[in-house]
Amino acid sequence: MENKQQSNGEVKENKTVKNKMNWSGSLIVASLTGAFGSSFLYGYNLSVVNAPAVYIKKFYNETWERRYGFSVDESTLTLLWSITVSIFAIGGLVGAIIVTPIVKFFGRKCTLLLNNVFAVTAALLMSLSLLVGSFEMLILGRIIMGVDAGISLSALPMYLSEISPKEIRGSLGQVTAIFICVGVFTGQVLGLPEIFGQESRWPYLFGAIVVPSLIQVVILPFLPESPRYLLLEKHDTSKAEKAFQTFLGKDDVSHEVEEVLAESRVQRNTKLVSILQLLRTRAVRWQVITVVVTMGCYQLCGLNAIWYYTNSIFSEAGINHETIPYVTLSTGAVETVAAVFSGLVIERLGRRPLLIGGFGLMVVFFAVVTVSLTLQKTVHWLPYLSIFCILAIIASFCIGPGGIPFVLTGEFFQQSQRPAAFMIAGTVNWLSNFAVGLLFPFIQGGLQTYCFLVFAAICFAGAAYLFFVLPETKNKTFHEISQAFAKRNKVSLEMQEMNHYPGERKSSAEQESTFTSSVNNGETKKGIV
Repeated sequence: MENKQQSNGEVKENKTVKNKMNWSGSLIVASLTGAFGSSFLYGYNLSVVNAPAVYIKKFYNETWERRYGFSVDESTLTLLWSITVSIFAIGGLVGAIIVTPIVKFFGRKCTLLLNNVFAVTAALLMSLSLLVGSFEMLILGRIIMGVDAGISLSALPMYLSEISPKEIRGSLGQVTAIFICVGVFTGQVLGLPEIFGQESRWPYLFGAIVVPSLIQVVILPFLPESPRYLLLEKHDTSKAEKAFQTFLGKDDVSHEVEEVLAESRVQRNTKLVSILQLLRTRAVRWQVITVVVTMGCYQLCGLNAIWYYTNSIFSEAGINHETIPYVTLSTGAVETVAAVFSGLVIERLGRRPLLIGGFGLMVVFFAVVTVSLTLQKTVHWLPYLSIFCILAIIASFCIGPGGIPFVLTGEFFQQSQRPAAFMIAGTVNWLSNFAVGLLFPFIQGGLQTYCFLVFAAICFAGAAYLFFVLPETKNKTFHEISQAFAKRNKVSLEMQEMNHYPGERKSSAEQESTFTSSVNNGETKKGIV
């Protein structure tokens, strides 16, 4: 009995030690550095156009008048501004489309590094546009910055999902969402009148983009490439082992290598799956549909509309013009706190309740803010309720929908399918982003205070779909997640694996022979199997 208790105590102690070792210094530095030069810039560029909007419109008007001798009419100015805001998403779409061959050829880490060329180029164009007197430079810079964001929002979650142990994959995946929120908040802080939110200083807001890029370029080269990429796509077991050792902070990585090689036995000779092949694969049909739904709802739920037009929303709510920048600042702070909270609890509560619960809460608060905005002129305290609802919508979004779609895209698919899956997710993401940025001013003008009911309906539809379809993926291997979808896809797991890799699947004997041969040839340590 005493021996049994002692054994249980040792198991618990070993488990605690293992969980602590999951968070190695290299893993933390890689995730923070990767996110700072990637998803941080995405969030920053969502909010950075908000504070200087009045000055940029004035710059557009003055440039137009200097060129053509007359002021631009209001409708044309609104269109130019909508294009400036939403063109960021067109660049993002381009980035999402080209990311697959880039991550295949250069790898995940090198793609993040090379992506900084787009960020620095965009920063120079946008920050110099006022000096040169060309608003086209600002618009072109927004497109190029969008390309950077499109690449990073696919390459970063891919990198994080492949370097993290499954026990903390969700928490590490939330780093993407947390840094988006930090980027939004930073853009709001720097946009205050006391800093760069002045007519003569707004170009500095765009020039600041080079700082995170340079930090990433300095630090990231000293960290390893994704070990899964090295092992499954480059077949370099030696480097993969070293990468695992660096990220996990331990010498014995035989279990991790064995787990990845088990997948390698099935897909060792498999080429990357194209988008068309992925869409035709019955075994991942519901995974693809779920990614499309979650990514569509991620953008169409209305949060980006709030970021793009926060000032006008608070102005409609009756907030004093001088107070708006500071009220807007509270939205970024709430978003950051909520995203950090989600990262702390995601491995305890799971992806499913956070995602469904987040969308559900957004439905409630969208309905309440519609009522409060409609009746705000009749009751003096209703504008404060509107502000509370906006903050509650942001918090609800960041608790689940703000980061989990990126985590799920990395978890749903095998190594050879992941780049194509992220391309599909990115395409849906950026098309939806563009639609919201371009159409929301006109929706707001046509529906007035009822415009948020459109987003409430989208959130409700997303929550209902996920309630019936989404399985929990917490602490599961990629193989176990495939099993969870096998019944819904109406295929056995054996058939599912064959569908993953048509025409490439070897017999069990051949797989075992190949695997054993690679071990004996020194590709991995003896005793792994």
